Amino acid sequence: MPVYAVTYTYTDDTAGRDTHRPAHKDFLNALADQGVNLCSGPFAAAEVPGALLLIRAGDKASALAATERDPFRVQGLVSGVEAREWTPVLGPLAARLG
Repeated sequence: MPVYAVTYTYTDDTAGRDTHRPAHKDFLNALADQGVNLCSGPFAAAEVPGALLLIRAGDKASALAATERDPFRVQGLVSGVEAREWTPVLGPLAARLG
């Protein structure tokens, strides 16, 4: 099944993210338990705050749909979401995902 690089762009509401982070992590951990969220985390010291999620899904629409109930998205803390199919080729992560 394909892997999608899903990127979030966060709003400036850092207090909101702090408040909803536990529920956000629980949601992403549940996706990981289902084999959908392969890896995720925030961009470090980015000019534009956001995150990268590697999502296993049948198609782009399904990858985006998998994140629709993320508390960060539900609470309006994500201003943009994009998904691109990603083909891991080299390295230990590629071997595990291939």
